[in-house]
Amino acid sequence: MEEKKIFLLDAYALIYRAYFAFSKNPRINSKGLNTSAIYGFSNTLIEVLEKENPTHIAVVFDAPGPTFRHEMFPAYKANRDAMPEDIQISIPYIKDLIKAFNIPVIQMDGYEADDIIGTLAHKADDFDYTVYMMTPDKDYAQLVREKVKMYRPSRGGNGPEIWGVEEVKQKFEIDDPIQVIDILAMWGDAVDNIPGIPGIGEKTAKKLVGQYGSVEGLYEHTDELKGKQKEKVEANKEQAFLSKELATINVSVPVEFDESKLVRDPINQQKLEELFNELEFRTLLSRLFGGMTNEFKVEGTQMNMFDTQEVSNAESTSITDFKSFDEAAVDYRFVASKEELSDLIKKLNGQSKIAFDTETSGLDALTAKIVGASFSFEKGNAFYIDLVNDFEAKIQLLKAFFTDYKGLVIGQNLKYDLTILHQLGIPINFKCFDTMLAHYLIDPEQKHGMDFLAELYLNYRTIPIESLIGKKGKSQQSMADIDPKEITNYACEDADITFQLYECLKEELEKAPKLKALFENIEVPLLKVLLEMESEGVRLDTQALAILSKELEEEELQLEQKIRSVVDFEFNVNSPKQLGEVLFDHLKLDAKAKKTKTGQYVTSEETLQKLAGKHEVIDQILIYRGLKKLRSTYVDALPLLINSQTNKIHTSYNQAVAATGRLSSNNPNLQNIPIRSERGKEVRKAFVPSDENHVLLAADYSQVELRIMAELSKDEGMCEAFQKGLDIHAATAAKVFGVELEEVTREMRGKAKTVNFGIIYGISAFGLSQRIGISRTEAKEIIENYFMKYPGVKSYMDNAVKIARDQGYVETIMGRKRYLADINSRNAVMRGFAERNAINAPIQGSAADIIKKAMIDIQTEMKKRQFKSKMILQVHDELIFDAHLSEVDELQEMVKQKMKNAVHTEVPLEVDANTGRNWLEAH
Repeated sequence: MEEKKIFLLDAYALIYRAYFAFSKNPRINSKGLNTSAIYGFSNTLIEVLEKENPTHIAVVFDAPGPTFRHEMFPAYKANRDAMPEDIQISIPYIKDLIKAFNIPVIQMDGYEADDIIGTLAHKADDFDYTVYMMTPDKDYAQLVREKVKMYRPSRGGNGPEIWGVEEVKQKFEIDDPIQVIDILAMWGDAVDNIPGIPGIGEKTAKKLVGQYGSVEGLYEHTDELKGKQKEKVEANKEQAFLSKELATINVSVPVEFDESKLVRDPINQQKLEELFNELEFRTLLSRLFGGMTNEFKVEGTQMNMFDTQEVSNAESTSITDFKSFDEAAVDYRFVASKEELSDLIKKLNGQSKIAFDTETSGLDALTAKIVGASFSFEKGNAFYIDLVNDFEAKIQLLKAFFTDYKGLVIGQNLKYDLTILHQLGIPINFKCFDTMLAHYLIDPEQKHGMDFLAELYLNYRTIPIESLIGKKGKSQQSMADIDPKEITNYACEDADITFQLYECLKEELEKAPKLKALFENIEVPLLKVLLEMESEGVRLDTQALAILSKELEEEELQLEQKIRSVVDFEFNVNSPKQLGEVLFDHLKLDAKAKKTKTGQYVTSEETLQKLAGKHEVIDQILIYRGLKKLRSTYVDALPLLINSQTNKIHTSYNQAVAATGRLSSNNPNLQNIPIRSERGKEVRKAFVPSDENHVLLAADYSQVELRIMAELSKDEGMCEAFQKGLDIHAATAAKVFGVELEEVTREMRGKAKTVNFGIIYGISAFGLSQRIGISRTEAKEIIENYFMKYPGVKSYMDNAVKIARDQGYVETIMGRKRYLADINSRNAVMRGFAERNAINAPIQGSAADIIKKAMIDIQTEMKKRQFKSKMILQVHDELIFDAHLSEVDELQEMVKQKMKNAVHTEVPLEVDANTGRNWLEAH
């Protein structure tokens, strides 16, 4: 007899979990709908149906409006934030989705989902069902019985957790799951605003329940308690029993348990296809109707999820399905010999455009060895060249080809492949098209990887690399370990798909002339500049870093001792848990201190910054953390990244990451090297010239974002100040505080500087008051005066928001677009964030475009003049050069001129340039 297995899903717990799982990279479809919650919930539902194969199932929702607990305690759940607007909009879709899966939805006025699930779970247990309550909510642990279990969804790739009686007893250190109620009653619940007993956390609650068995048992033995704990327990007896009532899940809800209504029915394929097509869930469509292992029941038939043939279903229309590799549909050829390569090159020379890709032994283009290369110039046709055998002869043939080729070379993340060629001594003089960069300009907020683009544009799922080299881990191989012939289909597919993507993306760029110009004049030429900078690298003074590391370590130890002596308490300063207890239980610095879901106090930098001034230990902890982070992130980490062949570090610049257009870098991330603290500056000292015949030249745009603000706003006062070469912060202070320029004090200038830069990022009166330590009233007055004196700036800001609301995006001077999906949101927080981006993105993006253009112009001129000097770093608005002593003056003047004239602006761009024996000295 088949086991009767019922799954009861806690809808809102799973929906919230799905939504926040995508918080850093939300899924937005082409209509601007945030589909994160719907997509995540869909995945969860499919996973349960596919892997667990329940015989019965239901999804349970909280009903709107108050419950019996609110009547008992009006402040119940009062601390909860309003439901995010994106979730509100998603609920009807999710309910339609559940309906299309033919799964019943249950909700009852006056009761929460956990009460309904608890009641159904215990009734189902009486009918000999195995029950799985699917939720991440720990409160459900009180309901667990031998055949009633908690099913906590998979997280971080670890698979689901199933809590039975033993697991609950172990996790909560209790004898019976029902005692979870007593732990929650004593501990309280900040999320649901269950008050608990003040001063008792999770650990103490478990201990007390272990000693006394229950809340009732605790109050029968209060004479055994001591000190403040006894006082708090006795003073909060009524609150403790109220908390127990609030924490108890009601298993007597008047809900019917009708087995027949909970039977798992076949899915309604037509409705599900319509819904997934509307939501643009192409991957899920394929997963359900084109490629999974388990069998899925569909109305009118039963289908295997790996079976791609058409389903016989009277109600269904054609199945939307991802295509995948089909050997019969393509012509992929393995090129083994020099003679075959010569024949291929003859064909390539006859093409106006070719897609090109390399296969290598690793991900670092500067250390990886090439094992093969693939080409495609026609859909469905491609060639893979084995470069393991007859390496030198084949490379010479490819070098001759690339040197003379006059057509267009297409690639996906082309900088990597061009770096491989560059390392082999092959000149990069041909025209390029990078599909990754093209899509980045078209939709900067999205992903730009080839696999994603293939699904998006070609409805095609590529061969996973794991099928060749295995899954990540110690046993994973590299391409160098694989038989060259076995790589053919994978490598050829890469070139073929890249060629097909080019056709799609080229067409999209043609429809957007500004983006096309940005692509051809900035992003593609910059690609070649960056690969040369990366290949050149920069030298580090490792001895200086070693000395600094020891100094920092000593300072950290001294600070640790000082921190312990100040609080008069022995604890591990590096333990967030112990630190929280010291700050909030021992020192009582904040009676309303926030806690994490595990009951631990939050001790993040943001939290500590808010406490600054309340106790001297806060500043010491912040300094301590800053030193520790500086040492681990830079001082000790940088020497480990030195390339053994060049004895330099080689950062990798990313063009397609920041939506603003700014470059980012990694391995190491040079954009975040601190400059404000004295110790942070020491790190820059370690960046030195390549040898004694060079010095470092640093050229930095002066107040470039403020100048762009003046340019875009056309504000007369601000433009005039820059055109006359005035100190903009002093000029602003004079206007805002109503004094003559020569009467501006250092304090006035400091406040004006904060306002100038803060305005760009939409600073509020509250934000300004916090930043410069003045009252909110004074801050509000300063901002109002600022807008009175610079009315053009206010007009620009208002207009930028209006443009964003009307067209959904804003543009830089050169036409780079920043899409703002939340600009018309009803959620004030999300809308405010989008409005600030509407103001800032054209400024920050224009600054990014300007320095990129300057880099291209400078590199072109350096090559023209055949300089020995090299451009080696770009950090924010600064360029750093390894300047040959014989060229310093000429280089410095040329760099300043190219940077100043990168684009034509009415407001002059100014550049500061200096030289030094290290980066700090030059800066």
